[in-house]
Amino acid sequence: MIHLDCSLQQGSFLLEINQQLPSGITALFGPSGAGKTTILDAIAGLRTPSRGRIAIGERVLFESSRGTNLPPHQRHVGYVPQDVALFPHMNVRRNVLFGRREGQRLELETVVKMLEVTDLLDRRVPDLSGGERQRVALARALMSAPELLLLDEPLAAVDVERRRRILPYVLRVRDELRIPVIYVSHDRDEIDRIADRVLVLENGRPI
Repeated sequence: MIHLDCSLQQGSFLLEINQQLPSGITALFGPSGAGKTTILDAIAGLRTPSRGRIAIGERVLFESSRGTNLPPHQRHVGYVPQDVALFPHMNVRRNVLFGRREGQRLELETVVKMLEVTDLLDRRVPDLSGGERQRVALARALMSAPELLLLDEPLAAVDVERRRRILPYVLRVRDELRIPVIYVSHDRDEIDRIADRVLVLENGRPI
């Protein structure tokens, strides 16, 4: 269970959310500026709420009343942003292993086989297609053995046909690794294909 009860002020924009998100895939849906990415950033520790509490199960990531605010690298959250930001000077293998957390249980072979990137391990990042880059970015996030995976419009730069081919890999993360996912998208068809539940946002609040 993901516990989100917080407020975050950015200029004139105010995010206010109080939700309990069960396991599976939760989609955040709404217009640009509704607060979808802000929620992901708050969970990942990239933006600090003005008040409230964020927890994954019993593990508290942020709690203003107790002064708790774990840094991003201690939150055990995998984050794939819109710009996948792979390292162009590294091959795929080194990119995937870059995020590996010491002591984590997931093996490289398990992750690359599930995402079907085994044949890409020795390839250079500039030589990858858009869909291949997305799968490599997802593999890198999984190698950190996250307790929660955040995907911020991961397929926005991929054409419709490639989206349909990549979405099953997200479902495999849910079904085979049992990792809860929060998935941001503007594409309702995309959400209908993978989401277990949809949280619609408008002006910083769930509606």
